[in-house]
Amino acid sequence: MSTNTFTEKEKQILLTLVKNSIKYGLENKKVLPIQLSDYPERLQEKRASFITLEINDKLRGCIGCLEAYQPLVLDIANNAYRAAFCDPRFPPITKKELPLLTWHISILSCAEPILFSSEKDLLNKIRPRIDGLIFSDCGQRATFLPSVWDSLETPKEFLQALKGKAGFDKDYWSDTVKVERYTTITIE
Repeated sequence: MSTNTFTEKEKQILLTLVKNSIKYGLENKKVLPIQLSDYPERLQEKRASFITLEINDKLRGCIGCLEAYQPLVLDIANNAYRAAFCDPRFPPITKKELPLLTWHISILSCAEPILFSSEKDLLNKIRPRIDGLIFSDCGQRATFLPSVWDSLETPKEFLQALKGKAGFDKDYWSDTVKVERYTTITIE
């Protein structure tokens, strides 16, 4: 994408797309079909996104992709549907919940590896409130979006919780750990 900002009109198009995808999913039990030509060219570029759903400021679903492989509008429509109906941590969204839902779109930059010599070195390289992280080792992988910094304030807390999400103990470390970082554009 040529720039890392979106116009207000583009933001509204994407926010409306999330709502329409969830409504369509409630009525049809499948992802909203997208006609790419109905959307501005910029929103057709390949980008990775996450959709976070909340009710009363509590997580109600969050699903996305870490790597761009399809046009942004398709990614958002698919992830909105999946966050609403396929997040294994929650039952599917109901019609009764729809008016209570709020959503956030996170559009990811390409992930870049962080080079580090130890866990302490890694902790010094993490940028609080900027970085989203992908932690991987032994075939297991997990990510936290930069918005998770709102509830985990220090790099150590952030990394320990991310290890837990990946299925490891908070004090786990090995020489084969890989960590990547990315940033996001958030649309609310």
